[in-house]
Amino acid sequence: MTPTEFRDLAWNGLWKQNPGLAQLLGLCPILAVSTTMVNAVSLGLATILVMALANLAVSALRNLIPYEIRIPVFILIIAALVTVVDLAFNAWLHDLYLVLGIFIPLIVTNCIVLARVEAYAAKNDPLTSTVDGLMMGLGLVWVLAVLGGLRELLGAGTLFSGIDMILPGASALSVFGDDYPGFLIAILPPGAFFALGVLIAVFNALNVRLAARARRMPPPAAAVHEAESGSAAAG
Repeated sequence: MTPTEFRDLAWNGLWKQNPGLAQLLGLCPILAVSTTMVNAVSLGLATILVMALANLAVSALRNLIPYEIRIPVFILIIAALVTVVDLAFNAWLHDLYLVLGIFIPLIVTNCIVLARVEAYAAKNDPLTSTVDGLMMGLGLVWVLAVLGGLRELLGAGTLFSGIDMILPGASALSVFGDDYPGFLIAILPPGAFFALGVLIAVFNALNVRLAARARRMPPPAAAVHEAESGSAAAG
């Protein structure tokens, strides 16, 4: 993999084709578990692991899987990996496993995972497919972290609530103090829609600014030289 290919995969996963803000895939877990930053990031990390390993497995086996039955085979691979992650959470992070509940097994049905396996891993080599899965997963995690942090901060005035489930002895950070009354709607389902809408609006506004800046920049010297050569040849 060249540095340019790695940069393109990172840019696509983290920003341009971000699963949560650009493709709007997998919104069910995004909205359901983002009540706190810890819950949101934990499910995001589980999704990263499944996406990277599923992309690796499908890419390595792509020439052995008949085209007609590729989707059922892809789902079987994803389901096996999700089962491993589910059992690992149950064994080593049991308290967090109880909080996340059904949303860990539901990674099987997450459109992001199947979409990347079908659109990218089935057509590319194992290394680039694994990196693609990692970058798409990281793109989802930072959206979940921002969304979960925003909702928790507005709703309860804290950050990292539930961190003791991962790091025993650690405690949540009280940002607004114990007297903060809380903003209930922020941690209810409607608050998830409002917060995600704000994030998408900011994302689109930043993309408009980036596009405007790109239009104002002078064209690369190579492109100018190529255009001049083409004009001279035509003349």
